[in-house]
Amino acid sequence: MTVRLVLAVPAPHDGRLADEARRHGHEIVASVADANALPEALDGADVALVWASPRYLGYGTLAECDARGVRVVAVVSADAQRRYASGIGLYDLVDAEAEWPTVEALLRGERDAAEKPRTERATVVTVWGPAGSPGRTTVAVGIAAEIAAAGFSVVLGDVDTHSASVAPVLGLMDEAPGFAAACRLAGAGGLTRSELERIGQRYGGTAGFWVLTGIGQPSRWPELSADRVRQTIDECRAWADYVVLDTGSSLENDEEIASDLFSPRRNAATLTAIREADHIVAVGAADPVGLSRFLRAHGDLADIAVTDTVTVVANKVRGSAIGLNPSGQVAQALSRFGGIESPVLVPWDQQSVDAAVLAGRTLVEEAPKSAVRVALQRLVADRLLPATASRRRSVAGSRRWRR
Repeated sequence: MTVRLVLAVPAPHDGRLADEARRHGHEIVASVADANALPEALDGADVALVWASPRYLGYGTLAECDARGVRVVAVVSADAQRRYASGIGLYDLVDAEAEWPTVEALLRGERDAAEKPRTERATVVTVWGPAGSPGRTTVAVGIAAEIAAAGFSVVLGDVDTHSASVAPVLGLMDEAPGFAAACRLAGAGGLTRSELERIGQRYGGTAGFWVLTGIGQPSRWPELSADRVRQTIDECRAWADYVVLDTGSSLENDEEIASDLFSPRRNAATLTAIREADHIVAVGAADPVGLSRFLRAHGDLADIAVTDTVTVVANKVRGSAIGLNPSGQVAQALSRFGGIESPVLVPWDQQSVDAAVLAGRTLVEEAPKSAVRVALQRLVADRLLPATASRRRSVAGSRRWRR
């Protein structure tokens, strides 16, 4: 089958791709120097091979190609370009140095054959907190958005088997829970990157990221067995730069009280997410009751966790619940009774959080200057991202996912 191509690729890659395409029986409709010249060259084309940089590729490029029914394939030569393409919602990527059979497989829509395996494994960040609504989901969503805003690809998974809430917080549909679907595929040995992109939802804002929504009905918790959750997390490691997991509160190892040692465990998803984590963010409410609950459960967390990299977040810090100098008192209480030094203190700003939930958006978009957003931004920059990572802001405008 002949494919009619438009090239928007710099030298010397344009010449090599054009020669290979002609040699294999395809037609080159046009070869352009930048995105401005691309719209006029799209008529009669099937596929546009476009260099993944702002000069050649942007939201305007995708809109023009959509209007003419032309599929876009991004040509990349570095991880920064992969992040740029994924940042604007384009996931049909081919390496600039790939052999022609790999390029042609993608041109013909054979996505799996053209995917280049990731050379690095994603960092798993598990967000946990005790019972009492300390703000686990708010922190997990905020972390995912801040990492995405820094230019990295992110998967946010909801593994809470008691009260999953990522989907309603972001205004996403959750009739078909993505994380449970991924676990079922993992159990059948059919979970791949393409399947993850099919069942996942793309939150498209200024800082876009993938979301695997949680179970809407708590009675479905047996679908999230320990082995399935482990396999799903492992597959997500090969999908994105960071995997952020929002967990449940209970750390009870219920195998000890069950008669059937091989039956599913309700807390297995949370326990597995904690054991698989590279970095744990432990969230506690900054009030007398919340701090008491957190300190009692913190010891259990230390017994379960494999990693030693744990960041403690004291959320909703406010003088009305603590008294004068609330930040100092919270830090002193955590140090004295839990041996916890240098916690991250997130101030109370319920108005901004409520506005974000009402709009179904992240704080990055709805309240970028709010105290909560600033604290989470500092947490991600100082504790989670590598010191040498470029703090690149994502391209403005709504993000879209293209299969």
